[in-house]
Amino acid sequence: MTEIKFRSDVTVHPMKTSASDQDVLWAARVSTQGEDSLDEVYNDPTRSKGLINYLMRDRHGSPFEHNSMTFFVQAPIFVFREFMRHRVGWSYNEESGRYKELEPVFYVPGPDRKLVQEGRAGKYSFVDGTSEQQETVSGLLRENSHECYWMYREMLQKGVAREVARMCLPVNIFSSMYATCNARSLMHLLGLRTISEDATFPSFPQREIEMVAEKMEAEFAKLMPLTYEAFVKNGRVAP
Repeated sequence: MTEIKFRSDVTVHPMKTSASDQDVLWAARVSTQGEDSLDEVYNDPTRSKGLINYLMRDRHGSPFEHNSMTFFVQAPIFVFREFMRHRVGWSYNEESGRYKELEPVFYVPGPDRKLVQEGRAGKYSFVDGTSEQQETVSGLLRENSHECYWMYREMLQKGVAREVARMCLPVNIFSSMYATCNARSLMHLLGLRTISEDATFPSFPQREIEMVAEKMEAEFAKLMPLTYEAFVKNGRVAP
């Protein structure tokens, strides 16, 4: 019998990156220096920091597009369907249930996942659920995952095409994808899909997509520290 696995986390790995603060500086300076912007290197970190902050503050966004970050992501399907609302500056390739048998790995919220929504749409918050609610969510999701994957395997064993058999699978099954973006498109995602006291505008992301965004943000901060600092300083608004 196939072993069903349950996870309460997500995976984000940087696969290929070509992204640095210098990319932003070269792109910005070409407007006044032409091709010489590639040859000129400023050793004054204050000046470089000031230019990047100016670009961020005054919403000169195109210099932040001349870089690339590719991430490998494993998360439940419902996260990917939210993720792919971000189209500008993003490229995706996801594993296909038409061409491969999907692995029996399902998402079940951990005990720290807030379960109860309070307030109205656009102005609400989440609070902890009771122990009974935690047990109900975990128990029913596990039961449903087992049942749905059994039906999926039953159809496959009877020769039904994968693209048909997958129709019974729930959205908490894990999928994987490669997601490629630039710093500008990533900052736009972070502004909408994370909660931060530094943000100019409030955001109400689902916790599971925020978990993915937080891991991407950590990599972004390491790759482009001056850009990231300016992003936070200026209210976490993409230029």
